[in-house]
Amino acid sequence: MRRTQPWAHETPEERRAKGKELRKLVPRRAHSEWKPAPDRPDPVALLRAQDKNRQQDLTPIRWGRMSASPFTFYRGSAALMAADLAPLPRTGLQVQLCGDAHLSNFGMYASPERALLFDVNDFDETLPGPFSWDVKRLAASLVLAARDNGFTAEEARSITLAAVRSYREHMAVYAEMRELEVWYSHVVADDLLAMVRRLRAKTMKASESLVSKAHTRDSLQAAAKMTEIVDGKRRFTDQPPLMMHMEALDNADDSAHTLFHQYAATLEDDRRELIERYDFVDVARKVVGVGSVGTICVIVLLRGRDVDDPLILQVKQASRSVLEPYLGWSRYQHSGHRVVSGQRLMQAASDIFLGWMTGPAGQHFYWRQLRDMKASIDVGLLKAPGLEVYAEACGWALARGHARSGRRIAIAAYMGVGDRFDQGIADFAVAYADQTERDYGLVLKAIKAGKIPVETGI
Repeated sequence: MRRTQPWAHETPEERRAKGKELRKLVPRRAHSEWKPAPDRPDPVALLRAQDKNRQQDLTPIRWGRMSASPFTFYRGSAALMAADLAPLPRTGLQVQLCGDAHLSNFGMYASPERALLFDVNDFDETLPGPFSWDVKRLAASLVLAARDNGFTAEEARSITLAAVRSYREHMAVYAEMRELEVWYSHVVADDLLAMVRRLRAKTMKASESLVSKAHTRDSLQAAAKMTEIVDGKRRFTDQPPLMMHMEALDNADDSAHTLFHQYAATLEDDRRELIERYDFVDVARKVVGVGSVGTICVIVLLRGRDVDDPLILQVKQASRSVLEPYLGWSRYQHSGHRVVSGQRLMQAASDIFLGWMTGPAGQHFYWRQLRDMKASIDVGLLKAPGLEVYAEACGWALARGHARSGRRIAIAAYMGVGDRFDQGIADFAVAYADQTERDYGLVLKAIKAGKIPVETGI
């Protein structure tokens, strides 16, 4: 049984007092500090080391995607930032971290009740840790995205401050809520649209279109694009190299069925009853994301009542979180279990088919729906005011996830009502974005020298 947190029965006044007291240990402006540690690891070597445990035919695609811009490099270099954050001052205020809270890891998805929610949506690196780590990861990503979009330094800072201010102000609201009120709180798509309404009509129309599109993104839509009927049976359509059948997978039908039932056993009883109404039909490898490229990822096609009742699940390899060397090993021995539990704790509502299993070679995996009304904004198409509104939404969603899992009253008291914390994080974000651009330059240099094989445009 998990122990009750030692602070759980402190009074709100005691929690606020402890939060304010921590300002003496770690002043809020101390979060502005960034300079590389004397023993900072070589960025290229650290990230190349991850390739050793990945599918070698896919690592050139990973580096091709990371080499597209400093922002895409940042998306794929969570391990590097974890090493950089580790020596920095810590308040001791813990939450369940996303672990990779850059702005592209937020988006919309369906709750079990089919409401369209906006939330953090990637938990491969999730682990308990200092709340400021996620905030800094988000803030630096906004600076890089703003620069990628050609915005001015003033616009980039305004966007970053909007996210941190939103995080701080919403955390203050959650600090005043009752426990169940926090637990049941959520950010719905309508909240996002309401934030956008203060912008131009063109931006509003694009946002409404995105919400409408999200409602169509389900297994039926995915099956229409990704499968074909062959001899009366539905199967995945090969689209090499991003989606294709693999001989090793094709010849492992019995094993695949066994693994499917192992996964189903990790679901709640009612959801296991539902998933076992489906038959296993097909499996294929699918390349996804930026930082995940090269890890094992397959999609599984299931059939319900007939060929026109498909369900597509995604099975992703779960490795040790990049945070674990610096924050301690997860209490979950199974990395898939770690990912699923972290997601359920942070999200307002989670995929009903979240589960985990161990592969034939001992690797850990987690399962989820491939598409369940999932959608995200293409930040590259946003103007500065639009990205600022999106930044506010991300800050809000992150605060809600942290409030569910951590010491929200102490965190709110520590940050306070002024903008000292905001300004400190913004200073850090600019400095770390500069560092990321320098690291990106080293990667381009290594690619040019032939030290890193790259496939671009895939």
